[in-house]
Amino acid sequence: MLAACGDKPDSKENNRLLEGEHEVRTATATPTGEGELTPTTDVAPTGEPTAVPTTAGTATPTITAVPTPTQEATKTPTPTQATTATPAATATPTPTPAATATPTPSGGQAGSGRLVVIDAGHQRKGNNEKEPDGPNSTTLKAKVTSGATGHFTKIPEYELNLIVAKKLQAILLARGYRVIMVRETHDVDLSNSERAEIANKAGADVFIRIHANANDDSSVNGAETLCQTKNNPYNSNLYAQSRKLSEKVLDALCAECGCKKRRVVETDTMSGINWCKVPVTIVEMGFLSNEKEDRLMATEEYRDKLAKGIADGIDAYFAE
Repeated sequence: MLAACGDKPDSKENNRLLEGEHEVRTATATPTGEGELTPTTDVAPTGEPTAVPTTAGTATPTITAVPTPTQEATKTPTPTQATTATPAATATPTPTPAATATPTPSGGQAGSGRLVVIDAGHQRKGNNEKEPDGPNSTTLKAKVTSGATGHFTKIPEYELNLIVAKKLQAILLARGYRVIMVRETHDVDLSNSERAEIANKAGADVFIRIHANANDDSSVNGAETLCQTKNNPYNSNLYAQSRKLSEKVLDALCAECGCKKRRVVETDTMSGINWCKVPVTIVEMGFLSNEKEDRLMATEEYRDKLAKGIADGIDAYFAE
C-alpha cells in the first residue's frame, strides 16, 4: 500500500477537477485526468446546460488492429475448397467505434494473454456537448475536451498521451499481453463514456487511461493515479481492484521515473471511471504546468520511462 498516498485528497484539493473532462487546474484544483474531478461526490459540476444531447449521432472513426498471431487471418483451402475462408469477425465493443485487439507476439510470458485496453486521453478537437457522468445519472459533464498544453514546451496533452500510450502498447505486446487502443489518431470524436464502453465490450482485464496534469501553481509536480471510491454509486464492486491497480501503477511509474509520488485520488466524479465495468485507473504522468516535468515529458527517454513504469505496474497488479 502507498504510505504517501491517502485514500482521499486533502482539504485544499476538495474543490479540484470540477468541469470538462480535463480543464487546467487552479491552485486548489484536483487532477486533470478527465478534467472533471471533484474528490467528494456532493459537489456538482458547474456550467451544465439543462438539455442532455444524445451520443448516438456522434460519428467516430473505426479503430482496428491486426488479429492475434495465434489466429490465422486466412485458412489454407483444402482440396475441396475453391476459395480462401473468411476470417472470423471481431465483435464491435462500442456503440460507435469498432475496436479489435492488437496481436500478441510469440515469446511473451508476463502478460499471459491478458487484455489491456489503453485510452490515450483527449483528442485534437474537444466536444463540449454534455453526457451523463454515469449510468442513469442526471449530472451532466462535457463529453471530452482537447486537454491541457505544455506551459513551456507548448506540446498538446492529447499528443503526449498518444505517444506514451503507443510506447506502452509496444511494451505490453512484447510481454505477452493483448492490447486494444481506444484511439490511434488525434482526429476522433469519442466521449468519455464511449471510451469506457470500448473497454467494457472488449471484456478488458484492466483499463488504463493516460493523462497529464496541470495546475496554476507551477511548483506543483509529481505523478498520481485516480480510481473510484468504495461508495461509488455505479461500480463500487470494482473499487478494490481499481485501487490496487492504481497503487501498483503509481508505485512502479515513480520508481522508474524518479518523480514525486503524490497519491491515489479516489473520486466519483469522473465519467470515464463511472461508466466502467472493468478495473480502471487514470494515470496522471506529471504536470505540464511545471517546467521540469513539462520539459522531461517532451523527451523520448522520459516517455520511454513513463511507458515502462506503467507496464511494470500492470505486471505487479497481475502478479498478486
